[in-house]
Amino acid sequence: MVVFLGWTLLSVRLLVCASQVSLSDQKNVTAESGQNVTLTCRAPNNIQTVEWRRADLGDEYVFLYRDGRKTLVRQHPSFKDRVDLKDKQMKDGDVSLILNNVTINDTGTYECRVVETGTFGLKLISIIYLHVVDPPGSVGLIVGVLVAAALVVAAVAGFVIYRKYKG
Repeated sequence: MVVFLGWTLLSVRLLVCASQVSLSDQKNVTAESGQNVTLTCRAPNNIQTVEWRRADLGDEYVFLYRDGRKTLVRQHPSFKDRVDLKDKQMKDGDVSLILNNVTINDTGTYECRVVETGTFGLKLISIIYLHVVDPPGSVGLIVGVLVAAALVVAAVAGFVIYRKYKG
């Protein structure tokens, strides 16, 4: 019983520590729809593989760079031709991702993972929550255009009715 309780407490402590590390390391980025965004990630210099993922995409990834080139096999369709490494040479371990022309659908939690040369398995380097918002005034502009169009339609309808009853 004592051994079981000890293992349980150790497991809880490890879980708490792991969750604190991942929460404290998470960065938040806010961008406007249509902008290009850089999601920063700095890893050791000897990188063999870089993988950017979003948990809600399942088995598909945002970006995968392996053995000196991009891999497109299981890339999620919404990211095709919109993502690339900031520095293709990965100088100084810079494996930051550029995401072009962001939309509201790009909102989510992105994870940067790497495999260092001579090691096995992906190592989590960075977690970034990207929140994409509509540019200021975009809703107001749409409402303004709709109101103006409604006024034009009402004016035309009024003129037609006036002419019908007058003449």
